[in-house]
Amino acid sequence: MISSSIGKIAMASADQSAETLRVDVIADLICPWCYIGKRRLGDALSAVRGPSSVNWIPFQLNPAMPAAGMALNDYLRERFGEPEALQPALAELARQGLDEGIRFRFDRIQRIPNTLDAHRLMWLAETSGADSSALAEQLLKAFFEDGMNIADREVLSEIGTRQGIRRSDTMSMLENDNSRQLVLSQEAQVRQSGVSGVPDFLVNRRLFVVGAQSTASLVNVFDRAMFGEESGLPVSDTLH
Repeated sequence: MISSSIGKIAMASADQSAETLRVDVIADLICPWCYIGKRRLGDALSAVRGPSSVNWIPFQLNPAMPAAGMALNDYLRERFGEPEALQPALAELARQGLDEGIRFRFDRIQRIPNTLDAHRLMWLAETSGADSSALAEQLLKAFFEDGMNIADREVLSEIGTRQGIRRSDTMSMLENDNSRQLVLSQEAQVRQSGVSGVPDFLVNRRLFVVGAQSTASLVNVFDRAMFGEESGLPVSDTLH
């Protein structure tokens, strides 16, 4: 099962107490539904109020993306067809984003970046004790609201410093191939477990939630995870 396979990957992190709600988030940092899903996750965790931990697991929607990225319209045309045909879907994304306090500014995005280095910065946050969820928020906002290139190492360094990660540590990590190999290995394990789209949420290493589910649905899964009720596999009806 996907949940048990991802659970083995997630166990590389420190164990949490039985009373702590643990959520492992599988996401890419240029996925608009991951931004929406993150906001809903935050609301759901606030609603249940108990102690919780959130861990981030890398996934690249475009693992073959050139290091320099692609022009937005070229990327959309290659992946989806003519960009104009996507306008209704983008408008719906913008509408749902506003419901979560997100102001998608697709007009500011010039290029779709390769996200490997951004995931490496997330790995650094996870392993150094920085707030990785706050970092994910900053990276998603930088891309979707400010139109910044989150493959640019100076941009990554600046965003990292806001979360207490020293610029020298970010640059040293990015110049060392070790973090690259570790992130790619972790992503490969996720793909081998059967994951093919994001966001996904593994709750207490046993309930696997697919897609940017509503806040209410996540709260329901949290209750079942904490109180032991058996559950099926919630599946989002949203296309990614």
